[in-house]
Amino acid sequence: MSVPQNTIAIIYDYDQTLSPTYMQEEALFPVFGINAKNFWARCGELVQSQGYDHELAYMKVLLDCMEIDRPTNAKLRELGSRLTFYPGLPEMFEEFKTSLLTSDHVAHGITVEHYIVSSGIKVLIDGSRIAPYVRKIFGCEYAVDERDRITFPKRAISHTQKTQFLFRINKGMLEMDQDVNDHMDPTLRPVPFQNMIYVGDGPTDVPCFTVMRRNGGQAIAVYNPEDTTRTSFKKCYQLSVHADRVKNIAPSDFRSGSHLRLLLEEMVFEIANRIVQRRRDDLQAGTVKAPKH
Repeated sequence: MSVPQNTIAIIYDYDQTLSPTYMQEEALFPVFGINAKNFWARCGELVQSQGYDHELAYMKVLLDCMEIDRPTNAKLRELGSRLTFYPGLPEMFEEFKTSLLTSDHVAHGITVEHYIVSSGIKVLIDGSRIAPYVRKIFGCEYAVDERDRITFPKRAISHTQKTQFLFRINKGMLEMDQDVNDHMDPTLRPVPFQNMIYVGDGPTDVPCFTVMRRNGGQAIAVYNPEDTTRTSFKKCYQLSVHADRVKNIAPSDFRSGSHLRLLLEEMVFEIANRIVQRRRDDLQAGTVKAPKH
């Protein structure tokens, strides 16, 4: 027995991939009076002098900065409405839903799903304009106390741990109480890696780029075209030309007709056409023609 495997999954990093700013700086720092330069310097100290993981460092410093008046997750979700995105978002998600696939693709039950795997704060993305279009959001989370205020990191997702969530999508194990390490036959996995596209912005996405490439998936490295220092572009250039991690790089512009949009659409078309052709081949192989009189 096998599953249809007719879902195409596009997985996105968040900071610098979907948005030009870090979510903490955009949604939290202005509200809680946090100085960005001092905040990130303190995070760097914890990483360099005390051996903290980067994600746990920023989650701890954030708690320290909000010690007097720690917010609830509900408040953080509300602040997620402040998040802004690169041009074309969230409009692209609606356009992909209504007008991307051909009637032939739809007739074969092919769908496109969007996922976010981020080292940022999940609940902020949950409260953003983009959330309704995303099948599942994976990110760092806080536990809460008896008054529902955030108290302690509940889940931290490092750049190496992001790959776990690619396998969760691959196996359809989207809930955290499901053991992604359980063996599953490839024919039972609802989203084969060949049906997946990963979009990220730099070195922290290298583990995901590597998993995609090794398993037949697609990947795109994106950069901020407004970055006058060209740092954003250089990261992608290095990943493509020197590190050979990705084949495609593009500016973070999700509007119709942009380079990135054309790449995403062509990749989706290619995957969808392959699914249709495979089904036709399977049908032909499994059909025994009646004898002719």
